[in-house]
Parts: sequence; structure tokens; C-alpha cells
Amino acid sequence: MNMSFYSAAVGAIEQQKRLNVVSNNIANVNTYGFRAEKAAFGELMNRNVEGIDGARLPKGTGTRVIQATTNFTSAGYRETGMPLDFAIEGDGFFALYNLETEEVSFTRDGAFAMRRFEVPPDENVEVEEGGQPPEPTEVWRLTDNEGRCVLNSEGNFIVMDPNYVTANSTDPEDEYIRLRDLDIGVFDYTIHEGMQHLDSTRFAATEQNGPLYLGAGVIKQGVLELSNTDLANEFIKMIESQRAYGMALKMMTTSDEIESTINGLRG
Repeated sequence: MNMSFYSAAVGAIEQQKRLNVVSNNIANVNTYGFRAEKAAFGELMNRNVEGIDGARLPKGTGTRVIQATTNFTSAGYRETGMPLDFAIEGDGFFALYNLETEEVSFTRDGAFAMRRFEVPPDENVEVEEGGQPPEPTEVWRLTDNEGRCVLNSEGNFIVMDPNYVTANSTDPEDEYIRLRDLDIGVFDYTIHEGMQHLDSTRFAATEQNGPLYLGAGVIKQGVLELSNTDLANEFIKMIESQRAYGMALKMMTTSDEIESTINGLRG
């Protein structure tokens, strides 16, 4: 395989990766709390060759996508009026705990809900002879829409009162959930770059993010944070990548035709 064909093939593959990042950004333009990504390119192996009059000319094998960097800037908020919708104004993340995997993740999406859990009885409680073992206790906790528990500022689960109203109501006697009663935690890291994207809105911390601490962001109730995807900019990137991808394919075809012609002449 000649070098031009290889460079073109690498270029096509890497432009496809960039298209995947752009497509994901566009798909999440209406996802609350979404943070857009950008494909970062780096050079592959290159060397200098001798040109006319001893000039040293660079010769490389193309570029590749090193990583997808995340844009953590905020793009505004939308009022919903729902008591369990929250947004962070400033830096910081909500912390979520998965009871099944014991995984802690971080998000800017504050579309929460109340969910019922059964807490098993304490195993150390002694049961009298002939007595009935204690039954599980029913508790309501603040969760995301997938059932992951939201943590308070001390890292504990947030217990809810099921009698509170969680949707808009016209009854003046209805008692709504108040932000001051919840103590929702806002957590942050010194360095955001390098946080692992788990899904459209959740992140996991890595060693390079530094120590975890309580963030300075202020929580707003009845508000959700918008996606920071710049739709016009993403469409420009898509057009650029599609053109580059098409040019790489043409280069592969031309390179293959030239090599076939040369091999035919040799035969």
C-alpha cells in the first residue's frame, strides 16, 4: 500500500470520528444540562525530506482525533415552574449515586423526581423468640429520572416528604417542596478538562481533575439549564467534515488508480 492511499484512508476515518462528535452535539441540542464536545486533532508520525537546494520539507502521514474535549460554559436557563427542576448558576455539578453499581457521577441536568425505596432492616437488631422480624422501611428520596439518588452537601441521600406537591397546582393550600429544605449539594473540581463523559449529561471524575470540594454555584428552583450546543457552528463543522471526508475518498480512489497503472506498466 502506497503512502498517499494510507494517508487518505486515515483522513477519512478521522473525519468520520469528528462527524460522530458533531452529530452527537446536534442530537442533544434540546437536552437539558448537555455539554457540547469538540474533536481535538493531533499529528501522526512525520519526518523531513530533502527538497531542492537542500531545503528540508515536512512529510507526514496525516492527523488523528486525540480526544473529544468538553465545553463546560453555560448557555442560559429556562423557567419551568416545576418544584423538582433545579439549575446551578455558576460553577459546580449535582452529584448522583447509583445504588446498584455504587458509582458516583456528576451532572448539570437538574430535572429530578421523587422515588420510593425500601430500606432493609438492621441486621444487628435481635428478634425475640416467636416474634416477627422487622419489615423494610419505606423512604422517598430525590433522584434523577433513572433512579440515581441525588446527594446533599454532606454526601448523603436526600429524604423527601411524599405529601409535598411535585407539580403545578392551583390549590393555594398545597404545600410545595422548598429548596431551603433539601440542602442539594453542589460539587466541583479544580480542573474540568479530562472529565469522562458517561452519557449525554453525566460525567465521571478522573485523577487529573484534582480534589473534590463544595462548589460556589447557586441553585435555582423551577429552572433548568439549556444545552450549550451552538447549532449554527455545529452545522458548519458538519459541512467541513463531509467535504474533507469526500476529498479523502477521492484521494484514495486516485491513489489506487495510479498504483494499478504503475503495476500494469511493470507487468
